[in-house]
Amino acid sequence: MAFTATVLTMFPEAFPGPLGVSLIGTAWREQNLWRLETVDIRSFSNDKRGFLDDTPAGGGPGQVMRADVIASALDSVERGGRPLLCMSARGRPLTQARVREWAEAPGIIVLCGRFEGVDQRVLDARGFEEVSVGDAVLAGGEAAAMVVIEACVRLVPGVLGNSVSAGDDSFEDGLLEHPQYTRPRVFEELNIPEVLTSGHHGKVEAWRREQRELTTRERRPDLWAAHLANQQAKADRK
Repeated sequence: MAFTATVLTMFPEAFPGPLGVSLIGTAWREQNLWRLETVDIRSFSNDKRGFLDDTPAGGGPGQVMRADVIASALDSVERGGRPLLCMSARGRPLTQARVREWAEAPGIIVLCGRFEGVDQRVLDARGFEEVSVGDAVLAGGEAAAMVVIEACVRLVPGVLGNSVSAGDDSFEDGLLEHPQYTRPRVFEELNIPEVLTSGHHGKVEAWRREQRELTTRERRPDLWAAHLANQQAKADRK
């Protein structure tokens, strides 16, 4: 059974978007290595105008997506052991470790929030995991859902042309990726680092490792601290 991503959304027309292009799009449209389904939440509203939101309990601005409508939309889908994700700015940060876990599942079911959010009761009752793709607020969860789906699908066997490349990505071993270069050898008086054209594979690998550590230390001190702690834990176990 192919990895299946089902999206619960008010705007099914937003998909596939970037999921329909390049290797991931080919893997979906032509190779059937994964599947994409959308469920229009509006069609499960009991309101003849298709409203699926109401005012926040306790007062306040904006609207909240109703628990009963979301539940009806979700219950129309065959879950099949797939994790339930709700895209939310208040969710736990997306990590590569979680992506790897989801990519090994039969697929994922993703709820795209809108307005001020989703009634907490349906999230609790159905067991949704709230996920954030960054410390910023979006107008809705559709763009965030595409980020999660793409991150998962690229790990599905056969989707990427070079399976080795995924293992060298940022976050796979706790470090960010090293800088990349290609032809021309000189661009606006800037040269490719000499070590990369030396033909000495050992020196190339050492340089790349050094660059990964340097970049992580400068840009993501939180990841660097976790990396050092992990290295120390490995040394203590020896």
